[in-house]
Amino acid sequence: MALSSRVSAAPKALQASRVSAAPKVQQPRSRKAMVCKADAGFIGSPTNLIMVASTGACLFASRFGLAPSVRKVAQPLKLADREVIQTTGDPAGFTATDVLAMGAAGHAIGVGIVLGLKGIGQL
Repeated sequence: MALSSRVSAAPKALQASRVSAAPKVQQPRSRKAMVCKADAGFIGSPTNLIMVASTGACLFASRFGLAPSVRKVAQPLKLADREVIQTTGDPAGFTATDVLAMGAAGHAIGVGIVLGLKGIGQL
């Protein structure tokens, strides 16, 4: 008897939830009623610090000759310099191409670090 009362009580609860789950149509709001706020929870997080550090390290290395760039080759490699068509106001000849290339490399390194740390459960 106790078993049958439990079984019959469950469908009533499900029926009640089905009735209240009807799709709701949202009315369009005016622009003044909309609220937009920024979430700054990511700034200063471990993931953010890893990405900033890895990208900054790649940009620093390329700017000061520790990694290859468009105009300069890496000092330890001792390769020949080549003429570049791009002009820049930077004294070291750091170009927009260098920024994009080293920024992409820094992001790739940072993503690898973040995913590796998440994989071992440290982040």
